[in-house]
Amino acid sequence: MIDEFAKDNLHGRLRRDREALLWKLDGLSEYDARRPLTATGTNLLGLVKHVATVEARYFGEVFGRPSPEPLPRWQDSDSSDLWAAEDETRDQIVGFYRRTWEHSDATISELALDAPGHVPWWPEPYAGTNLFAVMVHILGETNRHAGQADVLREGLDGRTGLRAEHEERIDEEARAAYRAKIEQAARSAIARVKA
Repeated sequence: MIDEFAKDNLHGRLRRDREALLWKLDGLSEYDARRPLTATGTNLLGLVKHVATVEARYFGEVFGRPSPEPLPRWQDSDSSDLWAAEDETRDQIVGFYRRTWEHSDATISELALDAPGHVPWWPEPYAGTNLFAVMVHILGETNRHAGQADVLREGLDGRTGLRAEHEERIDEEARAAYRAKIEQAARSAIARVKA
């Protein structure tokens, strides 16, 4: 009974966080969705592509249920899953992610939490795992990258939040006052340290 509760809870959170990651693309131009926003090239559409690829591998290969999506061999990874090539559209990448969900959801539904899996890119003795550990791992990966997407999106147009229904109207004056308060606290702390 606890296994089904844990599985349903983890799966529900994964579904929620997948949608949150995709929501970060809503309303963006093609350029803003794919342009590098950090010194290392991190970009919003690339985050979606990366999370889709990672999820496809973990809920596919790890359990002997290869993704129906064509994936390069994990040994040949060249970081191309971190950005959208000029011939890849947003619809293609989002579609790939949504189809990955279907395959992952089938794996989650059909296997027990203690179903064994093997992660060939993890070092021994950690390569042997189970569905529970993979669900926790993928939930962490999805959360991590959704958090990155949240920060990147805020930098583009100020939009923040987990889901559209929780987004509040941007009050530039209130944001500026709040930011100034934090800046003042940081400066005051430094002044105290130097004193």
